[in-house]
Amino acid sequence: MKNILKKAVIPVAGWGTRLLPATKSQPKEMLPIVDKPAVQYVVEEAINSGIEDILFVTGRGKRAIEDYFDYAIELEKELEEKGKTDLLQVVRGISEMVKFFYVRQKIAKGLGDAVFHAKDFVNNEPFGVLLADDIIDSQTPCLKQMEEVFERYHSPVIAVMEVPESETYLYGIVSGERIEHNTYRVNDLVEKPDPAYAPSNLAIVGRYILDSKIFNALQNTLPGKGGEIQLTDAIRDLLQEEEVYAYIFEGNRFDVGEKEGFLKANIAFALKRKDLGEEIKKYIKEITETLD
Repeated sequence: MKNILKKAVIPVAGWGTRLLPATKSQPKEMLPIVDKPAVQYVVEEAINSGIEDILFVTGRGKRAIEDYFDYAIELEKELEEKGKTDLLQVVRGISEMVKFFYVRQKIAKGLGDAVFHAKDFVNNEPFGVLLADDIIDSQTPCLKQMEEVFERYHSPVIAVMEVPESETYLYGIVSGERIEHNTYRVNDLVEKPDPAYAPSNLAIVGRYILDSKIFNALQNTLPGKGGEIQLTDAIRDLLQEEEVYAYIFEGNRFDVGEKEGFLKANIAFALKRKDLGEEIKKYIKEITETLD
């Protein structure tokens, strides 16, 4: 089946306040999960889903992301001269993964505003939005799973996961009608509702497939709390024009934009590595016994 989703947007303009002080002088997206920056896992998910063009919506202090995905001529020359061909292939391969584009969000006005910056890049095509805070470990890339839903219904798709009812205040929550396994037709979206008033326990995760109609919705969306334009509000308005679907993806999600999720991701991905897994497992056992 021909892949119809070719473009993806990755907003990376946030300050990373949940990971201070580590993010005081470096982008949170560049903090390593084992030996790769967090944002690379998200880029690889996009590529493995068939994406050919990626737009980073950056902000002040995020130049390191652009440098990372560019060629490192001096480093490559050094590795080549020293015969370190394996490392040379790894370093060079990063810059050749896919076509990268960049636009700067000069004022941090929310996720909705960041997505609006992609209007010219999208050019009326369907596109994916992947938030770099969310790393999803799955056999089939999360975005690819969602694309199968998009191809069936030809309408926007939001990734969701089930959360304890007591935690709905931490997420955007969708309500909807279940129409097939793990797929819902969305009726409403509520941003961080009190558990007593949450319409469901289906929490929005940082993966979306949208079409160009979202830009008209964003243009007419009023700023909310903190003067930010929320993507959730725009999608809610979009329900008046077209159907929107929510999909419970298969896989494990790590919120690497906060300390607990960041540490869990490092442990989980280290345990999966053939060169590290056994030693890390042994160390966890030893330190756990010491703490007990």
